[in-house]
Amino acid sequence: MENQDKRKKKNQNLMKIVKALHNLTVHEDLQKQRCSQENIGKLLGTKSSKATYTEFAVDTISCEWVRPVKPHKTSDMILYCHGGGFYTGSLKYARIVTTKLALSAPMDVLSFNYRLAPEHPAPAALEDTLKVWNHLMHLGYNAKNITVCGDSAGGNLALALGLKLKEEEQPLPRSFVLFSPWTDLTLTSSSKTQNAKPDPILTMKYLMSAREAYEPNGIFEETVYKNPYVSPLFGDYKAFSPVYIQVGSNEILLDDSTNLYEKLSKQHVPVKIDIYEGMWHVFQMCNMKIANEAICKAAQFIVDA
Repeated sequence: MENQDKRKKKNQNLMKIVKALHNLTVHEDLQKQRCSQENIGKLLGTKSSKATYTEFAVDTISCEWVRPVKPHKTSDMILYCHGGGFYTGSLKYARIVTTKLALSAPMDVLSFNYRLAPEHPAPAALEDTLKVWNHLMHLGYNAKNITVCGDSAGGNLALALGLKLKEEEQPLPRSFVLFSPWTDLTLTSSSKTQNAKPDPILTMKYLMSAREAYEPNGIFEETVYKNPYVSPLFGDYKAFSPVYIQVGSNEILLDDSTNLYEKLSKQHVPVKIDIYEGMWHVFQMCNMKIANEAICKAAQFIVDA
């Protein structure tokens, strides 16, 4: 019991630190918030000497290849969709995760900057994601050699991409890996209130602001949030690719992951979920043992899928 209390106290102190660091990126001014995230991304996502970084563009979409220096299989790759509530975030902010994945798999990782809301509401982000996917097809990649990954809003886009490809009867990616995906923009699940206090990252105020920026039509008609391309939780996943989900027990988006897991299971999709006790939203971005172990588990799933 004493050791358990010590671990709980340590975790609480750690979450206080995480909350303090996260608050440095939060501003009422959206442009300042984006700049703060970009600066944090540059600080945390410093380039590794074990990888190369190549910037390029698909039309107006800025992209980056993260490639391991050591020999690796180049026919397989990861397409990564960054998070940020659809109105913040960037490939540089996600670089710490894309670098970890590239080195752990080992595999080439392509990340990109989709258009952000409110300047570019839905479906702009999904359109850009599909455009980058089509670019990979043009380069000659086989869909079955691509794993699509994403964190938070990026997890939403990863699933929405899969649903769009399924609807268009195009080949699906080999698998999907989702870190704390935001799958349900109705914001009606119980974890939104039950985990409001322990969550050091997200708040309902933030989520409501983000969804109004991303899908402003929902202000007038709430059923808009049940569109599967806005809230992938409501999609049809029959004959879908395998999915692996990681989520923290202390985040208000916990139900977005567990409800997705239950739906995929009912529709006979190969799915696995790991709920990390005491962890927070996209904890994989942190430089600590449990985060690195989680990335390694994700990389193993990608290799084995």
